[in-house]
Amino acid sequence: MSYSTAEALRTVTLDDVRGARKMLSGVARMTAMEGSRHLSRTVAAPVHLKCENLQRTGSFKLRGAYVRIAGLLPEERAAGVVAASAGNHAQGVALASSLLGVRSTVFMPKGAPLPKISATREYGAEVRLHGQVVDETLAAAMEYAHETGAVFIHPFDHPDVIAGQGTVGLEILEQCPQVRTIVVGVGGGGLAAGIAVAVKALRPDVRIVGVQAEGAAAYPPSLAAGRPVSVRNPATMADGIKVGRPGDVPFGIVGELVDEVRTVTEDELSAALLLCLERAKLVVEPAGASPVAALLSRPDAFEGPVVAVLSGGNVDPVLMERVLRHGMAAQGRYLAVRLRLTDRPGALASLLGTLSGVDANVLDVSHIRTDPRLGLTEAEVELHLETKGPAHCTEVNQVLSDAGYTVIG
Repeated sequence: MSYSTAEALRTVTLDDVRGARKMLSGVARMTAMEGSRHLSRTVAAPVHLKCENLQRTGSFKLRGAYVRIAGLLPEERAAGVVAASAGNHAQGVALASSLLGVRSTVFMPKGAPLPKISATREYGAEVRLHGQVVDETLAAAMEYAHETGAVFIHPFDHPDVIAGQGTVGLEILEQCPQVRTIVVGVGGGGLAAGIAVAVKALRPDVRIVGVQAEGAAAYPPSLAAGRPVSVRNPATMADGIKVGRPGDVPFGIVGELVDEVRTVTEDELSAALLLCLERAKLVVEPAGASPVAALLSRPDAFEGPVVAVLSGGNVDPVLMERVLRHGMAAQGRYLAVRLRLTDRPGALASLLGTLSGVDANVLDVSHIRTDPRLGLTEAEVELHLETKGPAHCTEVNQVLSDAGYTVIG
């Protein structure tokens, strides 16, 4: 930790958040609040999207990073700052440091997406690639801080960072004064803690619901134990909330002020990202889509009006393509079938004609003739189809069966 025990134990207050907002004036945008008719129909109550994916650097992280760095003493600024991150925090620290004239070094995993590495460099940081996982990267950054005297900027475990993130809560109350429920993704807990401090001080009646990915959900067991505990090998596509242990400072605030922490599956995250893109026309990363995933999974569990915080939009294009395909599959809009047919001229064309007649769009075809499992006159075909939903998938399978094809998977 780069801050004293007394500082770590210092609580975050509404005055801290208000002070952070003044500090961020002209730096962080007051991001848009967009209504969602589709989600409003799903939840049977008004749903609004707080678009931090449209914040500078593409996420809320700039807020906390700027407040933390701006609060450094002159001699600390002169020593520079260092951070470890696979993406959003890296970019927030890089831009905040540049705006404040502070030298920054950011350690990133060797496998970090190239767009995030390039963006961090373009914002002004020196990027050092180290380790294959964030824990190795974090250790390298801490060693660098010890050797050089640079101040380590933690992504969530510091009161100043939490105060900066809490400015999102102040904006929500101004943009949607009638709000009854705020849903926010939770990794280490800095954003949820900051929003809770601001909102509960002014509107204690507002319910705050945190959302974690099922494969990286450290808060439920930690809250049950009454202390931060670690989840071994957290695994989720939502790297923005892929944190194995809650931060000490945000944990105390979340435990006191956040009403509930829910979990969502990878399928639900994929479907939520797809919905944000198709229906809201917003590019959102999986972590940013986690509140929408929670609304889709249990629409009856939220009293409206609801504000869902889209925390970030920095998604690697390769991951985006994979997640969109996964989301479409989860909604029954992809169908993979394997079948056997007689290996004769025109057999494949006849099969494709059958599929055309039922309006199934063929994406990929794999045609296998040489396999010990096949008879002398048999061929095996694997098809990936784009469909219109579960009912259409059932119709496609029935049409294939009626046409005499043997579907084997």
